[in-house]
Amino acid sequence: MPYEAEVVLEGFLALDTPEGFRAELIEGEIVVKSTPDGNHEHCLSRVLGQVILQSSTDMQVSENKGLKLASAGCWPQDHVIPDMTLVPREGRPFRGAAPWMPCDGVIMVGEVTSTRPEADREVKRRCYARGGIPFYLLIDRDASSVTLFRDPEKGDYRRHCTVSFGKPLALPEPFAFDLDTTDFL
Repeated sequence: MPYEAEVVLEGFLALDTPEGFRAELIEGEIVVKSTPDGNHEHCLSRVLGQVILQSSTDMQVSENKGLKLASAGCWPQDHVIPDMTLVPREGRPFRGAAPWMPCDGVIMVGEVTSTRPEADREVKRRCYARGGIPFYLLIDRDASSVTLFRDPEKGDYRRHCTVSFGKPLALPEPFAFDLDTTDFL
C-alpha cells in the first residue's frame, strides 16, 4: 500500500468520532455522517421486520455494522457502515466479530438514502460489489423507489430491479418473499 494510503488508513482508524456521528472510509475519502432521522429508521425497520418474519433462511441482522471491503485501486480497504447487514444465522458470524469485520458470509447490505444520496446510489454500490456481497438493497427516498442490485462482478452489479414505493419487490433465495414497500410512502 502506498505511503499516502497508509496515512489515510491510520488517520481514519484513529478518529474519535463524536457521539451521534459515525465515520466511514470510502474510496480514500473519510466521510462523517450524523445519526439518521426517523423516516430513515422507519424504512429500515420495515425491511428488517419483513426479513426476520418472512425470509426462507433464518437471517441475523445488524444495523450499522462496520465492514472492511476490497479497495478501489491504490486506496486502503474501504471501511463502510451499511444501514443494514444481513447474514444467515447459522454460524453466528457477528459473534466475536471485530468492529470492522470482513464481508465474508454477508448475503445482503442495505442503505436508506439520507444526506448524501449519490454516495448510496453510486459509490457504496461499487464498494459492496467489489466486496462480492451478493445483494444490495437501496431504498431511495428522493426517487420514492427501492432497487435490488445483484450478481456482483468487476466492481459493480450486473443486474438490478427497481420498483416504486407501494409496489412489491421480489427478493430471491435465500429470502424468497416479496418485500412490501407500501409503508415507505
